[in-house]
Amino acid sequence: MSLTAASPTAASSTGPIDVEIVIPVYNEEVALAGSVRRLHAYMTERFPWSWMITIADNASTDGTAAVARDLAARLDRVQVVHLDQKGRGRALRAAWSASPAAVVAYMDVDLSTDLDGLLPLVAPLISGHSDVAIGTRLAAGARVVRGPKREVISRLYNLILRTALQSRFSDAQCGFKAVRTDVSRQLLPLIEDNSWFFDTELLVLAEHNGMRIHEVPVDWVDDPDSRVDIVTTARDDLKGVWRLLLAMANGRGSVATRPRPPGRAVQMLSFATVGAITTVTFALLFALMYGPLGALAADVVALTLSALANLAANRRYTFAGSAGSGRYYRRGLVAALLPLAVTLAALGLVMAAGWSSVGHDLMVLTVANLTATVVRFRILRGSTS
Repeated sequence: MSLTAASPTAASSTGPIDVEIVIPVYNEEVALAGSVRRLHAYMTERFPWSWMITIADNASTDGTAAVARDLAARLDRVQVVHLDQKGRGRALRAAWSASPAAVVAYMDVDLSTDLDGLLPLVAPLISGHSDVAIGTRLAAGARVVRGPKREVISRLYNLILRTALQSRFSDAQCGFKAVRTDVSRQLLPLIEDNSWFFDTELLVLAEHNGMRIHEVPVDWVDDPDSRVDIVTTARDDLKGVWRLLLAMANGRGSVATRPRPPGRAVQMLSFATVGAITTVTFALLFALMYGPLGALAADVVALTLSALANLAANRRYTFAGSAGSGRYYRRGLVAALLPLAVTLAALGLVMAAGWSSVGHDLMVLTVANLTATVVRFRILRGSTS
């Protein structure tokens, strides 16, 4: 890897840098100069923090490298990183790993995303509110111009991620992302992909480790000159999804040093809040299914659904930052079986005594469920220590 720095008189040559924006390029000699000049003008006129633009040339075979060097020589706060191998993920890894900035970001060279989205993208990271920020074309408030084929493919891909990996972010592929540098240095060693799946892997691993992802609905216009091979990229992405599924099933993908979990008092309050909500959910489901299914089946179905919701909510809120391993899920299953056994036993006693009715059954099941809650808390908390 080689570096061509900006002019020594540039404002970026002294003092800390708040944001470094990386533009990964491969054979973009035609579009590069216009896009970088446009971005540079925008940053100079409208961006309130200190910044740097890095052109990450990953093994271009045309005149991209020469154009990039010329831009770095003529524009302050512009530098060039040259890599001898292709791969957008490889380019981002190299630039982000060496960055002195507090926040690292990237955008596609075509500037398909409106630059007015940049400030709301990085502001939550600079303030410390969030760990990762992404532009999204699929959330309310986004305005997107693109063909139906790409729209369908994008929505299907993100649906696969939500179904297979239980992801909650809305758009994995928008070329408009930012990460706090301290967070990127935790996640980069875990990311295996060096190409287009790099973005997805970054987000899945961030979410898996309890990091906060901020989403910014963006205005986005499709680049008709895009040279992305959709079939090859889709195939590689599906392979990446399968690889991540296997990795997380085997307890891999956790950062070496996660944030300390909340204190016991805070965890107990959060656990009680989640428990109250899922208990009400259980009661409603039981009452709805009591008639068509009967007491026993209604108890099993309602408790299973509410237990899954309880497990997911406690991982996100009660044990955030500490519940990223497979051990949490294994113990969570044990914790879910406990109230099921207790409520079935209590229900059996009620039925044997002839007291069974939807009201009596629900009251007894709620008491039995709450009785098991303390033990469930100890089991789940033990999985995160």
